[in-house]
This record gives sequence, C-alpha cells and structure tokens, in this order.
Amino acid sequence: MSRHPPVASAAGDERSSYIPDFCEAPAVLAIVLLAALLAVVLALARRSGHGDFWLELARTSGYLLWTGLLCGAVLCKARPWLARQTLESSSLASLGLIVGTVALVSECVYWFGRSWAVRLGFPSDMFPRDHWSFLLPNLGIAAIVGALALRYFYVASEWKRSVELEARARIRALQARIRPHFLYNSMNTIAALTRTDPARAEEAIEDLADLFRVSLSDSRAQISLREELEVARIYQRIEQLRLGSRLKVRWQVGELPPGAVVPSLLLQPLLENAIGHGIEPLPEGGTVEVDGRLEGDSVLIEVSNPVSRIARAVRSGNRMALDNIRQRLELAFPGRSSVEVLDDGDDYRVRLRFPHVPGTGSPLQEP
Repeated sequence: MSRHPPVASAAGDERSSYIPDFCEAPAVLAIVLLAALLAVVLALARRSGHGDFWLELARTSGYLLWTGLLCGAVLCKARPWLARQTLESSSLASLGLIVGTVALVSECVYWFGRSWAVRLGFPSDMFPRDHWSFLLPNLGIAAIVGALALRYFYVASEWKRSVELEARARIRALQARIRPHFLYNSMNTIAALTRTDPARAEEAIEDLADLFRVSLSDSRAQISLREELEVARIYQRIEQLRLGSRLKVRWQVGELPPGAVVPSLLLQPLLENAIGHGIEPLPEGGTVEVDGRLEGDSVLIEVSNPVSRIARAVRSGNRMALDNIRQRLELAFPGRSSVEVLDDGDDYRVRLRFPHVPGTGSPLQEP
C-alpha cells in the first residue's frame, strides 16, 4: 500500500515534464539548425532584389538564432519547476515563457536599432523601424509556433511513453511464462527428495523460499546482475541436492559489473536447460561453466555444458527458453543485444551480449 502514492506521483511528473531538456547538447544543436533553416526560407521569401538577400538572411538568422537559444535557455532553467505542475499548467506556463521571451528579444532588438545602430555604423535597413508592426507579428508567430511545438512535444512524449509501457507489459508477460515452469521443476525436485532424503528436502524448501524472496515475489522487470546471479546460484543448490556429485558448476564471473541492469530471470533458465538437457542425461554427469566479463561497453555471459545424443534429440524446451530470453533482451535493449548458440557436437554454449548499464555494487565473488 505504501508504494502506490510515489508511483502515481512519478507518473504525473512524467506526463507534466514532456518538454525536452533544452540543456542538453542535441536539443541546442536542433535549435541552431532549425533557426538557420527557417532563416534561409524567410530570406528567400522576402527578398525584393538580388542585393537584398544576404542582408535579409543576416538579420533574420541573427534574430531567430538568439530568440531560439534564449527560449531554450528559459525552458531549460524552468524545467524543474514545470515538472512539478499539472499538465495544463505546465503547458500554459511554457507557452507564456516562449511568448514572453520573444517579446523581450523583440523589444531589445527594436530599441537597440533606434538607439545604437546608427552610432555603431550598422546599415539603416538592418533593424526594424516601426515598433508595433515588428512586435505584434512576432508575438503572434511565437504563440502559434510555440503552441504547435508544445503539441508536438506532448504527442511525441505520449507515443514514447506508450511504447515503454507496452514493452514493460510484454516483458512481464514473457517472465510469467518462465516462472510457473521454474517453480514446477523446483517443486518436483523437493517432492523427490522428501521420499529419499527429508533433511535435504528441508534445505531445498529453504532455498526455494529464498528464491521467492529474491525473484518470484519481485515484480520488477529488471534487476541488478548481482541479484540475477544470486537467483541462479540458489537454483543450482536445489539441483545440487537432487543430482549430488554428478553436477558441477564452475563460475567465472568475477569481472562482471555487479550493478549492471539485466532482465530478471535471465540466467536461471539457461542454467536450468544446461542441467536438464546436458548434465542430467549423462550417467557420469558433467560440469556447467558460467563465464562472464565486460568487453568495452558490453556485458558478455556464456553458459556451456556437455551434451548427450539423447538430449540433442529433444530441444523444444531449450529453444523456447532461448526465444524468451532473446525477446526480453530485445525489449530491454532494442537493437543492442544478441543471443548466440554455439554447438560443436560435444559442447553446447549460449552466449549473451547486452549493453552495460552502469550501477553500484561491490565486486562479485566466485564460489
């Protein structure tokens, strides 16, 4: 119950702060390019002779550039205050700031032209001569262009927000397909142990309770890499109770960034497939290797296991898990992740690559 108000407040802030951050370099560059392009169009439309074009371009581009940059600076400074307002209030306030800034710039240009242009030697046609015929059209254009820009920003923000919400919903739906299967296998392991080794069954129940605490009861679509590895290691302990010395898992994850953000239940299905399709069918068992490292700005994780001929003939469950992981990685990191399968006949290896989203945490310890 205590979590609902902050979430609602955050959603409200997102809707009211739809205006881009004009403090960032891309937004400033966009203002400069748009001002230059608009100045060329207006200069071409207004020129009355061959010699007037460059003068018209100079004064129009100078006016539009300074006006656009000042409007961006004002919206940049006012953005924290605008984010705390309602959607209607922030929109009206933003439009008022744009019109007010244009009015201020227009007044400064007019009075500078009247007072200093002649003294400094500027051409007489460089600055406007009539006050109201210069000011009023500028205010009208600022109101129309500002309203259209704000509408565009709002529509773009709502589209981006709907895409993000749809992606989160798809991620949760994909996770929901894995979790019942995960729980079902764990309960089967515990049921088998209750008949053969009640003490081990009790340990498995405790581990399963930890899994509920860490993963199954967690509604987050993404968690830290440290938490994800903890879930996989707890699952390993449950399977270790069932398979005993036949199962060995070698972890080489000391170079992984512990705070990196990953979709939850990313490694556990891979570990489950490696054990179920690789180790369990082998009478002598085998070793699952989990290697992880940071390569530049990408996180690379490999899970490999030996494969028997029996397991190689049945791959539907493995393919479903890989497709699930591939889809969730794509939703979390569009166009920046990959899932590779390397099968050389004796070993089956799955390689995950996704961008490193920095976080906090102490170095990971290998068991």
